[in-house]
Amino acid sequence: MSTSTHTLVCSACNAVNRIPEEKLTAHPTCGKCKKALFRGQAVPVSGDLFHKHIERTTLPVVVDFWAPWCGPCKMMAPVFQEAAGRLEPHARFLKLDTENDPHTASRFRIQSIPTLAIFRNGREKARKAGAVDLKNLLAWVNAHL
Repeated sequence: MSTSTHTLVCSACNAVNRIPEEKLTAHPTCGKCKKALFRGQAVPVSGDLFHKHIERTTLPVVVDFWAPWCGPCKMMAPVFQEAAGRLEPHARFLKLDTENDPHTASRFRIQSIPTLAIFRNGREKARKAGAVDLKNLLAWVNAHL
């Protein structure tokens, strides 16, 4: 009997881990640093680390492209964190500060913030611009899981 295996980048040490599907909900830890792979919160990333997460993680990766000066982004931050807490380990949640990483924001043609995007196996699968409430965010992500 073969089981499905996922890969996930550790948010603490950036090691790539393999996790059998049936162990995703068993509070897996990193094989390298031994820290929890799922912490129920969005992981701040930029540059090469952003690309490593979206390319090496086989779970859906939900990204919040935001900026510190953006009012709607600030309003949405706790909603995004709440969604991460509810939907992990079925998806990974990342936050990319477009002010700190304009190159990545430009590469993905981020024209307004906040912008949410869902990636799977390195490819963008869905995008939503503008702040959303928790109910709509959960529904949107669940529709793409």
